[in-house]
Amino acid sequence: MMVSFFDQFESPVVLGVPLIAIAIVLPWVLFPTPSSRWVNNRLTSAQTWCMNRFTSQLMLPLNIGGHKWALLLTSLMVFLMTTNMLGLLPYTFTPTTQLSLNMGLAAPLWLATVIIGMRTQPTIALGHLLPEGTPIPLIPVLIIIETISLFIRPLALGVRLTANLTAGHLLIQLIATAVFVLLPLMPTVAVLITAVLFLLTLLEVAVAMIQAYVFVLLLSLYLQENV
Repeated sequence: MMVSFFDQFESPVVLGVPLIAIAIVLPWVLFPTPSSRWVNNRLTSAQTWCMNRFTSQLMLPLNIGGHKWALLLTSLMVFLMTTNMLGLLPYTFTPTTQLSLNMGLAAPLWLATVIIGMRTQPTIALGHLLPEGTPIPLIPVLIIIETISLFIRPLALGVRLTANLTAGHLLIQLIATAVFVLLPLMPTVAVLITAVLFLLTLLEVAVAMIQAYVFVLLLSLYLQENV
């Protein structure tokens, strides 16, 4: 029994075993596997077309060295989008509302882009810490500010995804609770609020897709600075 609005973000446990691992693996099972036939079905063809369009748009600003990340970034985008949208179903758990999971995805990938920049072009990578034409007295201050902003990037990635999904789930639950409370008292108002709830659900579907795209897009921009 849920006693708090935030209880929905707790990882479900059965016989002492957290089910977050199943919630993470399940989205990959739902995708159709391409067959070896010349002609695929419509679902597989649509999936392939979407993957190709997304990959081409994501790799457009990157040079050849950044294209090695195409498979990783596309897989991450599909995983985040599917997990976010499955979390909108009733009686489901959304792993991406957990800051630990989002930071576990953001921090290693951000660190990989920084390491690649330091290995391939250390002068340019360090040059981002000091804008060109900076007055000499401001150089130490700007280096500290740019260094702090560099290390804040993975935190911003994880917090942005967590905050947007958590806020949407809480808002849906608050409005749904209001509908159940007002239905026996004021049916007309309850019907109007139900319409608002339906529109909000559509908005949250869009947010789930957009936040997954923004997460991967920002990672690609960080990669662009270092390749």
